[in-house]
Amino acid sequence: MKDSPKNPGRRQLLKTLGGATAVGAASTLIPGCDAKQKATAVNLSFREIPHSLDFEHHLPQEYSADILLRWGDPIDDNTAEFRPQALTAQSQLHRFGYNNDFIAFMPLAADIPAERGDLHYRSNNSTRGLLCVNHEYTQPHLMFPGYNNKYSATRGVSAEHVAIEQAACGHSVVEIARGDKGWQVILDSPYNRRITLTTAMQIRGPAAGDKRLQTAADPSGTRVLGTIGNCAGGKTPWGTVLIAEEGFGGAFQGAPDDIEDPREARNHRDFGISPHNRNLGDYDRRFDIQHEPNEPNRFGWMVEYDPYDPQSVPRKLTSLGRFEHEGFTLVCKPGQAVVAYGGDDDEHQFVYRYVSKDIYKPDDTAHNRQLLTEGTLYAARFGEDGSGQWLPLIVGQGPLIRENGFRSQADVLIDARRAAALMGATPMDRPEDVETNPHNDCTYVMLTKNKKRGKDAVDAANPRPRNTAGHVLEIVPPGSTGKRDHTSNHFRWQQFLLGGNPNAENPAERGAYGQQSHYNISSHGWFANPDNVAFDPRGNMWVATDGCERFGFHDGLWAMATEGPLRAAPKHFFGCPQGAEVCGPEFTPDGKTLFVAVQHPAEARNSTFSSPLHRWPDNDPNLPPRPSVLAIYRDDGGEVGR
Repeated sequence: MKDSPKNPGRRQLLKTLGGATAVGAASTLIPGCDAKQKATAVNLSFREIPHSLDFEHHLPQEYSADILLRWGDPIDDNTAEFRPQALTAQSQLHRFGYNNDFIAFMPLAADIPAERGDLHYRSNNSTRGLLCVNHEYTQPHLMFPGYNNKYSATRGVSAEHVAIEQAACGHSVVEIARGDKGWQVILDSPYNRRITLTTAMQIRGPAAGDKRLQTAADPSGTRVLGTIGNCAGGKTPWGTVLIAEEGFGGAFQGAPDDIEDPREARNHRDFGISPHNRNLGDYDRRFDIQHEPNEPNRFGWMVEYDPYDPQSVPRKLTSLGRFEHEGFTLVCKPGQAVVAYGGDDDEHQFVYRYVSKDIYKPDDTAHNRQLLTEGTLYAARFGEDGSGQWLPLIVGQGPLIRENGFRSQADVLIDARRAAALMGATPMDRPEDVETNPHNDCTYVMLTKNKKRGKDAVDAANPRPRNTAGHVLEIVPPGSTGKRDHTSNHFRWQQFLLGGNPNAENPAERGAYGQQSHYNISSHGWFANPDNVAFDPRGNMWVATDGCERFGFHDGLWAMATEGPLRAAPKHFFGCPQGAEVCGPEFTPDGKTLFVAVQHPAEARNSTFSSPLHRWPDNDPNLPPRPSVLAIYRDDGGEVGR
């Protein structure tokens, strides 16, 4: 095709890609996931908002947002209004937690027994449901008075504040319903629940009971208290929720080099455990590796729980591997193995896939609830020619042998990072959310950034040295739309989008958007640092960002088609208040409500509880900035984005 401003040819596209290698750039010329599929005629017609940076959140005209839940809001009808100076750990157990991240909307339907979560889920009820929200981490300098900056709150935090923080981490389950006055929290709901750093949990799968998971408090290696670092997650069609354990290493203190076992010393260093970390271990000794060196091995897993049963015990699923999980999302096709995709959110880490041993049976909930306990974990190798391979992480295969420190499958799963590296998986630019678009049956990988990648380490899948803007990959399993074989160990891949300004002067920060000319992208349509992703009922991709303030504007949400003439051409939909990122975009099944989590508002240098950068969302001089969940809707009641 002849080069033109509307249809740039190969030469123009290579120029636009800037720092990309020739092979990596060429992969963007592969047709879309399904070139025959046409985009909806009326699609993403909202009026785009501009880049900006201030103390408010922003939406297109004709849209509104309700503040649905804020840190400290009661989740039962026996809890008083929030007063931060009077907060106690016991009170926090009955309140919405801090730094909300992943959101799952789990429908509730009338006349269905509570224990039939699978039927509730499949009802697709969009007016009543359970909002299931992660709480990733805490920030004492913004939660409590008395800290001069965030660094002073990393050491010397009081026992009282640590106890409140432990209660503010984890996860919240809150029933909500939509009525004439919009979405409301049901405070007397029997489903409402907090999961915290002290909640009793089971350990399941191949590593359960292994000696490396055994502690003085739990010599069986099958029980653990709590979860932390809860970033993204996933949902299952049998009615359970998956929550990830990502930045767990920061909760542990101690010197890895003082650990007697050199393998565990290396393991602890790999996850950032240091004597300079938070001082939780001063009051809860299991978080001091000198006191309990095996306790960190009991974190870094995916956790599954049943939101429809408030008495259910969460399970840590060792079959899905141990690393800094951003999340795991599922592909479930009747009569086939369940496939789960996830990323390890750190520089030079890997993209993973899990394939269950048994098949998915839509009408057998008891059977399905065991599918994530036994299967095979794989790591991805991205070839320079656009081919890809899933490498099985199985003890005894290839380099995963006793001579390399793998005496059992438990070692492979506990040290999944090391296993993936030895097998030859491709180190990536911080893999975060990995999700499959149900409309085109292809999988998308959010790669946030990687400032540590040198010029001699670029490859087709990670084409930019010192990648500051991030990118998105598209994985195409063999087969056609709706019939793709996600269990195959081979796939094709291509660059879907390179984050950054298409007109940036620095080629290394110049973005490229699929096959589109940058003339199709408005001055506000480009973004950087993709983090979370969701798909609306029409198959449009909605990308949440974490890092746009470095480029001079707020983080937020951008929407784009995955097929058709505007494939990978983003439009700017939502903007955060300064200092915040947006997480967990989640649609109701009818697409008429979009929930977003605004995390760490007013995070900035010298911003503290007593003197914050701003006080969003309340703008009350008596309240600090509060992480919050918003319910976004069109004023005319139509589908969001249409």
